Amino acid sequence: MNLKINGINIEVTDALKDYIRSKLERIMRHSDNVISATVTLSVDKLVQKAEVDWHMAGKDLHIDQTDKDMYAAIDLLADKLDRAVLKHKEKTHDHRAESSGKLSAES
Repeated sequence: MNLKINGINIEVTDALKDYIRSKLERIMRHSDNVISATVTLSVDKLVQKAEVDWHMAGKDLHIDQTDKDMYAAIDLLADKLDRAVLKHKEKTHDHRAESSGKLSAES
């Protein structure tokens, strides 16, 4: 997976990068078809904003979250992204059981 971390009006420190990587690794366990992710962190007065563009095979997700603390915004963003990835995985998974063919063979 290609990971790109951008900062708008904020310097992205190594601690922030490591924190984002650890949060996204947890989500990677749920989906093995991730192509790339772009995380954008921004500050506007007292509002800290974290956004992610998550590109998977067959689906692109854009999620954003704001909070007073950047780490809290990243936590909430990771939770939202995790739910969205699980929802997409559930939709793509076929829930119907395969027919055994016994009914058509007996007729």
